[in-house]
Amino acid sequence: MRYIQSGKIPPKRHTVFKSEEGAYYYEQLFGTEGFHGISSLLYHIHRPTQIKSIGKPKDVTPKIAVPKNVTPRMFKGMNVSAEDDFLDSRKILMLNNDLKMGLAKPRKSTDYFYKNAECDELLYIHQGSGTLKTFVGNLDFSFGDYLIIPRGTIYQIHFSDENNVLFVLESHSPIYTPKRYRNEFGQLLEHSPFCERDVVAPEFFEPKDEKGEFLIKVKKENQIWDFVYATHPFDVVGWDGYFYPYKFNIKNFEPITGRIHLPPPIHQNFEAHNFVVCSFVARMYDYHPLAVPAPYNHSNIDSDEVLFYTEGDFMSRNHIDLMDFTLHPGGIVHGPHPGAMERSIGKKFTEEYAVMVDPFRPLQLTEEAMKVEDPSYAFSWLENEENYLHDRSQE
Repeated sequence: MRYIQSGKIPPKRHTVFKSEEGAYYYEQLFGTEGFHGISSLLYHIHRPTQIKSIGKPKDVTPKIAVPKNVTPRMFKGMNVSAEDDFLDSRKILMLNNDLKMGLAKPRKSTDYFYKNAECDELLYIHQGSGTLKTFVGNLDFSFGDYLIIPRGTIYQIHFSDENNVLFVLESHSPIYTPKRYRNEFGQLLEHSPFCERDVVAPEFFEPKDEKGEFLIKVKKENQIWDFVYATHPFDVVGWDGYFYPYKFNIKNFEPITGRIHLPPPIHQNFEAHNFVVCSFVARMYDYHPLAVPAPYNHSNIDSDEVLFYTEGDFMSRNHIDLMDFTLHPGGIVHGPHPGAMERSIGKKFTEEYAVMVDPFRPLQLTEEAMKVEDPSYAFSWLENEENYLHDRSQE
């Protein structure tokens, strides 16, 4: 993250700031981790605290189907049901005490405002386009965009049409770029697979000076509360700081390659407490004359591994469709499917794109996940006739 200044702000923080007509603007500190973490200062036309009513909560606690899992699994994302409403469409498939993740297929834009008061959100756009509207500016989005939305951000999401698919991750800790990519001043280093130019901040817009009744749905502790405020939440005349939503497109991730196969940390894109997010992108394969481009078998003793397939033909897996999730639990050996290692030898490049999440505590599986599971996946490494025929078909 880098320092951003947009709109009108006073020369000194926590000082009197008035409009040209002499009306006071109202300052708001927007940040997390108490007063220790990164933050921004927002300046509102109206007090941002004017609550008119609070409705009864709606419980959205995910229903756990498998509390302890050691089985490799595949979930068919194409079979997740679509919903008109953005929040209703969010189907949580896997979770632990650090994160929740799943898929959303919303058909309609939101007319209400939304605030996740507990979790940072990562929305990966698998299909669709539109605009993320927030109280600090707008972000247009399309295929391949990661939208990183810090907790507490008030936003609306407007879609261009009804065909939308989003990978959704909620993090109970802040989502950052990896520390090893940054120097002691926070600047991304020369060997980082992306730079500040690839990070797109919100585009500032004219504030909304409106009074009335404005519905903000607030999520906290698996409850969604309907707050009605007396003023429009997008009445910010200016802001500055390091804490804001942004977008990053997966195709701006510059892959790190080598003569022999390198491990998954080279693909890391984001990190949070007890998990990382990686981006697998189109890249040159390993170029040692005897290199095996397919990943070697590995156990992931200390973490589960989740892959969401978003574009291309994933080299190490058979029978994979776009929008599929695969889950490889920690401690269970996994690797290329039968024939995949052999097919990879001599190949020069791949066009695959996938999002990988490695949580460092075991995942629980929800009822929504089990509705779309392919139960045959755990046995797909067997060297049986079906897998042999699939192998031959790829030659």
